[in-house]
Amino acid sequence: MIRRHFQYRQTIATILAEKEEHIMVAIEGMLAARREIEECVARDPFFAITYSPYTPNCTSTTIRRMCDAAERAQVGPMAAVAGTIAWAGVDAMQQEGAVFGVIDNGGDIALVSGRPIRVGIHAGDAVVSDRLAFVVPPQDIILGICTSSATVGPSVSLGTADAVTVFARDVSLADAWATAICNQISSHLNPETLGTLDPAIQGVLVVRGADAQVYGDLPPLVPAKVNHDLITKGKAVYR
Repeated sequence: MIRRHFQYRQTIATILAEKEEHIMVAIEGMLAARREIEECVARDPFFAITYSPYTPNCTSTTIRRMCDAAERAQVGPMAAVAGTIAWAGVDAMQQEGAVFGVIDNGGDIALVSGRPIRVGIHAGDAVVSDRLAFVVPPQDIILGICTSSATVGPSVSLGTADAVTVFARDVSLADAWATAICNQISSHLNPETLGTLDPAIQGVLVVRGADAQVYGDLPPLVPAKVNHDLITKGKAVYR
């Protein structure tokens, strides 16, 4: 397996692949998605700053994915940007014939894998942080595993959760809903917060301090020791 760190402006990602050519294809896919976003922002700057659903006068797969996810989660389109860029990269890998490909774009993951893969939980100072991992079964269809946090990283959050991780086939939707749920977690974990989840969401893990709650259908959680050297790090600001 090849592991490659990739950084371009705000995009700071870890790419996993079995072949070098799949790494290059992933980078090309992410850069193409970034160009679509940058062109849209240049035409309509409001697209980049609104915290509410918004449809700009731009047409591309990347923009459509972001805007559709934002509308369904009731957040701004940029809440889905990292997951959408990761999705574009794994899309490109799969089109090139890859049966294994993972892109972790600052905690927002898109993956396809012919074998089980472990995804660790990093939630800052929370009790479960770096002690648990999901065992994700083989995936021949791209899966999104996206995390939002009020205490880890530079992303803007209106809540207090240490981590909200959302699983969905629509990676943009997983990213947007992770933000939306994280925004709603205040002084305690309230199951009612998740009462109107999009039916496309497979499951959610919410971590706040010593509390952790699981909703929906998630892969098994197992004890793990997360290696901090494997955590994608940077100063990207997405939301």
